[in-house]
Amino acid sequence: MDPRSYTRLGRTGRHQFADLIDTGRVLDLFADGATVVLQSLHRWWPPLARFCGDLELALGHPLQANAYLTPPGAAGLAPHHDTHDVFVLQVAGMKSWVVRTPVVAAPLTHHRSIHELAAAQPVMFETDLDAGDALYLPRGFVHSAATQEGTSLHLTLGVLATTVHDVLRRVIDRAGDHAGFRTSLPAGYPFDRDAAVRSVKAALSDLIGWLERLDPGDVADEVSEQFFARRTPPLDGQLAEITALDRIDDTTVVGRRARGPVPLGHGDDGRLRLTLGDRRLLLPAALEPAVRRLLDGPLQVGDLADLLDTDSRLVLVRRLVREGVLRTAGGAGIAGG
Repeated sequence: MDPRSYTRLGRTGRHQFADLIDTGRVLDLFADGATVVLQSLHRWWPPLARFCGDLELALGHPLQANAYLTPPGAAGLAPHHDTHDVFVLQVAGMKSWVVRTPVVAAPLTHHRSIHELAAAQPVMFETDLDAGDALYLPRGFVHSAATQEGTSLHLTLGVLATTVHDVLRRVIDRAGDHAGFRTSLPAGYPFDRDAAVRSVKAALSDLIGWLERLDPGDVADEVSEQFFARRTPPLDGQLAEITALDRIDDTTVVGRRARGPVPLGHGDDGRLRLTLGDRRLLLPAALEPAVRRLLDGPLQVGDLADLLDTDSRLVLVRRLVREGVLRTAGGAGIAGG
């Protein structure tokens, strides 16, 4: 729907906004059959953020979550396919689903759904989801849903899976570091097909040789680290942690935030690298034993006495608390060892 049909102008200080939600209009549209969509709800509602974070750690792929509130006797989206896997979780009410065969198997983001083609696909099954039911839709399967009686609320969890195609694109990007793959095709190649074919054949031959020398472990490590680099760190209570940094002493109990593993690696200069989701933290390599012990905690700061002197361990712990890697026992959500 045209956003102007449910938004209004508003002002905050000197700034004017044209897309503030007009609550009255939204309620009127809902009463007339419109579905209310809460996009990226995992970014705004802590319980769903924690749920998606746990599911990400189980699957090894990032997730997104939308909520759909549909009034009685209305349909949401027309038949279409998604380019990501979907878990449909029915929260309240009932919704009827029609699932059809794919137009494109395992589509990528550029395989856009065309309504006419999607709607013409053979029906695989129809089902009603009641509160508490779940439906899994692999990417590409055409689907549509509608309510009959009563209001329906469901969550759609999108699994933004890393595909083989993503890995191959990353490999080709790495090939750009090789000077031989940065050379230009010969002048006039568009007008001489034989010359163009020879150039492509030579490039593919060089690529095959380069791929044989490529360490797949390096690529795998890069892809794995990218997963952790995309995870938004939960920083609830962090303002309170920062304001109390100077009160941390050897008796303070600290532990890793309940966010899942914190990958450790080493930068090109040999320094210890922590991947935190929104950034990477570099520390002296000599601190690695102490950092690993802290991540395996909870423990008292004084438990690092065999590894670091008093000033050094306080500086390290306060830095890791400030960066959101650790939190003190006074805050909720410390991960166990």
